[in-house]
Amino acid sequence: MNMRHLSFSVLDLVPVVEGKTARDALKNTLDLAQHAERWGYHRYWLAEHHNMPGIASSATSVVIGYVASGTSRIRVGSGGIMLPNHSPLVIAEQFGTLESLYPGRIDLGIGRAPGTDGLTALALRRGPGSDGNDFPERLEELRTYFDPSRSPYPLRVRAMPGEGLRIPIWLLGSSDFSARLAAELGLPFAFASHFAPDYLMHALELYRSRFKPSEELAEPRVMIGVNVIAADTAEEAERIASSLYMQFLNLIRGRPGKLQPPVERIEEMDRIWTPEERAVLSKQLAFTVIGDHRAVRDKLQQIAEMTKADEIIIGAHIYDHEARLRSYEIVAEAVGMM
Repeated sequence: MNMRHLSFSVLDLVPVVEGKTARDALKNTLDLAQHAERWGYHRYWLAEHHNMPGIASSATSVVIGYVASGTSRIRVGSGGIMLPNHSPLVIAEQFGTLESLYPGRIDLGIGRAPGTDGLTALALRRGPGSDGNDFPERLEELRTYFDPSRSPYPLRVRAMPGEGLRIPIWLLGSSDFSARLAAELGLPFAFASHFAPDYLMHALELYRSRFKPSEELAEPRVMIGVNVIAADTAEEAERIASSLYMQFLNLIRGRPGKLQPPVERIEEMDRIWTPEERAVLSKQLAFTVIGDHRAVRDKLQQIAEMTKADEIIIGAHIYDHEARLRSYEIVAEAVGMM
């Protein structure tokens, strides 16, 4: 597969690093988005998470507006909005407002997980009954606010702004639930292989085999998530990847925190994780590319050939902002965007 036919995008959780604040993280996000636009990335997505000290993208729609206002061409959107946390009307109004301000540049990626722990989910959803099982109904309500012709009767409640706007809706998932739903509805599908790779190939096969063409999409469109930690040398890439390992390790241990500085030598990680934890992380981070220019190019080529994805969205948990910029620049060079 020629990677020039692929689209490459950025997935940003707005990481707050140890010793810095959310304000610093948000400034870095805009700077990265501006660089990504110059380097040729297709879209820039922000992800909704809550009650996590190391992530500053909880007010996702607000951050999307911030990034869109500081860029001019790159598409900006959610990867994703966790719909069970919100009223579909509010999301329709928020994204209707964003599309009105930045026409033709806004994406609405939607997931059904809470993006947080159970107690925080309860605080967000205000009741034990909002467990995501009504996701298809909420999604249909949301789509109807954008397109009232989907309803068999006149709407008495309308999304203003929002109604009549054509905002691309993506379904996000880490299992086969959203793959089946996206296929049934003829919507594009993004799989969270950057942290949940086990069901990737099964979900993609289901989505492609069951896809029904729609007004939105004539044939399946697949995006996959990949972590990429790139540097000018393989040794430096391995070293700075230790911040990613520690971030996921803290999640496994139930102690989420700010993104930690990398270790001096990657061998030092053996004093931080147990062999069992290392094995769990190795499996969870199977779709993680770490290395120099050539290694990044070759590994992304392998992933593209294996998955036949139409688009790869890249996350990078890197402590130093300049190193993070360089990582995305190396990816752009490696896949021929620059």
